[in-house]
Amino acid sequence: MSLLGAFLIGVVAGLRTFTAPAAVSWAAYLGWLPLDGTPLAFLGHPITPYVFTILALLEFVGDQLPSTPSRKVPMQFGARLLSGAFSGAAIGFAGGSWLVGLIGGVAGAIVGTLGGHEVRRRLALAFGRDLPAALIEDAVAVLGAFLIVKGLL
Repeated sequence: MSLLGAFLIGVVAGLRTFTAPAAVSWAAYLGWLPLDGTPLAFLGHPITPYVFTILALLEFVGDQLPSTPSRKVPMQFGARLLSGAFSGAAIGFAGGSWLVGLIGGVAGAIVGTLGGHEVRRRLALAFGRDLPAALIEDAVAVLGAFLIVKGLL
């Protein structure tokens, strides 16, 4: 599951930057993702999942604001790559190779960022407005992240 899980959590990071680290942090805290003894063990600390969850919720709100820049601008794109790398590495540590996880997470973040942008654009055109498309993207990111860290994808 290491490479596929890392790639898929990277896709989630491409959709929503903070949803991926929130998911891996909850997974570590709940014991689904064994990170004890790794440099990312702090993800399992009782406070960490709450911090990432708050950041993810703020991102969901911020995503709806008209002033929010495109996910494809360098700052936004870079943040998604870092989130994918970080979250993928966490899955990689649990699977035995953090480097494979990191690479898979970055690759997934690229796909999630560019593919998510295009899918959302098309959905917004079909709906005639962006909000329904954004909410669908939120739901896909959250549900996908849960299924990935639970080991169901």
